[in-house]
Amino acid sequence: MKRDASVTRVRSDTPPADIGIIGGSGFYSLLDDASPLGLDTPFGPPSGDITVGMLGGRRVAFVPRHGVGHRFAPHRVPYRANLWALRSAGVRQILALSAVGSLRIDLPPGSLVIPDQILDRTSGRAHTYMDADNGVFHVVYADPYCPVGRACALAASGVTGLPVTPEATMVVVNGPRFSTRAESHEFQRAGAAIIGMTGMPEAGLARELALCYTTLTLVTDLDAGIEIGSGVTQTEVFEQFAANVPRLRTLLVATIEQLPPGQTELCECGRVYDEVPPPFQLP
Repeated sequence: MKRDASVTRVRSDTPPADIGIIGGSGFYSLLDDASPLGLDTPFGPPSGDITVGMLGGRRVAFVPRHGVGHRFAPHRVPYRANLWALRSAGVRQILALSAVGSLRIDLPPGSLVIPDQILDRTSGRAHTYMDADNGVFHVVYADPYCPVGRACALAASGVTGLPVTPEATMVVVNGPRFSTRAESHEFQRAGAAIIGMTGMPEAGLARELALCYTTLTLVTDLDAGIEIGSGVTQTEVFEQFAANVPRLRTLLVATIEQLPPGQTELCECGRVYDEVPPPFQLP
């Protein structure tokens, strides 16, 4: 896979950020005094300007997953461009924020969940950077989330007093429609606790780029299989997320404060190519 280095451009006067934040619904503006990088990637532009600023005492880079105004549906998000752009900006640890549905009655709307596993039920999305004929590397992915990032998120829960569910399997579906009741029951039988539409291929692409990746999720609704009535609506999801943005932001900032420097030196995420080089040039 050949990459034109001139395609990825980062402003030389902007200090690098080793922490990246991918914002979900309702997180389009996160940083104060942020500077846009104005960069492109071999996979096209990211979903919005990559902006760099300070949060939690650390320099971070932020990208709005769905773009300003929520213009990208889950299956249309430029995931490859977003992850490539963040790594190009110096990011090595990613905290991804996401609104999810609940598949368990004991995880009502407002619950904060730190998932540890993924069931990928997406299709038709560009899910890998290894799409050329010059080699392949089978990335280890038994544990899809960064163990150090997750530990810091759980420590942040203790510091802030915000209760979190520390382990959960998240099933990721294509969307943009919500589940049928039969699908919801199937996901429950498979052991999933929460359901989202953007967790893949995002997490998998992060691993291919040797990035640490941790997801902080907020439950906005009960999925169709346990919901009484006609099921969840988009308006309900957006309202619930907006009402809980301050709690999720508090958890995010506290997690950033817990993250040690040199994050990729502390776990296996950044060492996936130690023995065999990747079949493409990392940005």
